[in-house]
Amino acid sequence: MKKRNILIFSILTLLIIACDKTDDLNVNSIEGIYYGTISIESSLKSNTNAELISSLASAEVIKLNDEQIQVHCYGSEFDTTFMLNYFEHNDSVMVCLTGDDFEHMYGHIYGVGHMSGGMMIDKQNGETEWIHHMNDEHIDVDEHFGGFDMMQHSFGYIFKIKDGDYHFQGTK
Repeated sequence: MKKRNILIFSILTLLIIACDKTDDLNVNSIEGIYYGTISIESSLKSNTNAELISSLASAEVIKLNDEQIQVHCYGSEFDTTFMLNYFEHNDSVMVCLTGDDFEHMYGHIYGVGHMSGGMMIDKQNGETEWIHHMNDEHIDVDEHFGGFDMMQHSFGYIFKIKDGDYHFQGTK
């Protein structure tokens, strides 16, 4: 009887560990490979005849630290690697440009609103990381280009390039 109890306890322990491990398979993380499409709306054509081209694409997302990710987005005629800051916001994770890209887009250096210390130390009134970022770094008209839907396990991003807007949308 004692051996049977030990066997049952062992099986239950393995089941509990196995169930806990499913959460660790990057399902609840932004890291991973997203498979989808990249659509290009070419601005080289006249406004009335804009051409929409869509092809298969992937985006590999790697966390570099607690604030930044590297994204490698590639398809048949598209291949780019770039870095983004990321911020939790309810059931989403929003992204924003980094470094020189941030400065060129918004006209000031990232972090100017955080002179007193760390980037999230001064969060107030239940702000999400994203709301805090928006309040400290942006004005209402500032444009952002994508993010992660954690419930749908998806990632979307718009690349603003001279020959048109490239829209990536994919799921893990």
